[in-house]
Order: sequence, then structure tokens, then C-alpha cells
Amino acid sequence: MRHVTIDCTDAYALATFWAAALDARVSDDDKPGDEEALVDSPGASLLFIQVPEPKAVKNRVHLDLQPQDRTRDEEVERLLALGATLLDDRRNPDGTGWATLADPEGNEFCVERSAAERAG
Repeated sequence: MRHVTIDCTDAYALATFWAAALDARVSDDDKPGDEEALVDSPGASLLFIQVPEPKAVKNRVHLDLQPQDRTRDEEVERLLALGATLLDDRRNPDGTGWATLADPEGNEFCVERSAAERAG
């Protein structure tokens, strides 16, 4: 697999959000106003492509994020501060579960427990 492609209305702006969310960076070749923007990150690259229509229904595919250096709850708070929205909180009192968020264009993604939290 080369990369995951995400349709959006503002490729560079959404790529900037995801670069910050993934502690990655937008390609040096991409600039505001470009119809495509690439985020290289460990595991898979994300390619954002501008399309004329807005998102209309729930995603059929979504990303699951597992924080490396933060707890799940710290990661959720960090992503909310970057502009994500909390859609569904499935975190349980015993530490299991996940949180479903949406990026600034409404694309759903989940935040799971970190490896350290799973091992603990």
C-alpha cells in the first residue's frame, strides 16, 4: 500500500491538522491552495485530495490512533485542542474502550489506549 487517500474540501488545511495529530509533517512540495497534500508518517502516508462535494455520511473506513508517549486521555485532549471534535466516548471506568473523534472536516477516527496502558 502506498498511502491512504482522503477526500476533502481543503487539502492543505486538513493535511496540516493530520500532520500535527500524527507528529508528522506536510510534504515540502505542498502549499496552501494545492488540490493535493501529502503527510508522510510512520506506517502509512496520508494523501488529501480536494473534491467539490462535502462529506455526507459516516466513513466506511477510519483511522485508529494509538498514542506512543501519551495516555489515551491525554491524546484525546491534545487532538481536541488541535480542532478535533468528540463524537462518541466509549472509554470505560476500567480503562478499556476508545474515543471516536472527527477531524475538522468531519472524518471520524478513534483513539485507543497506548501500548503502556494495555500492558499495565
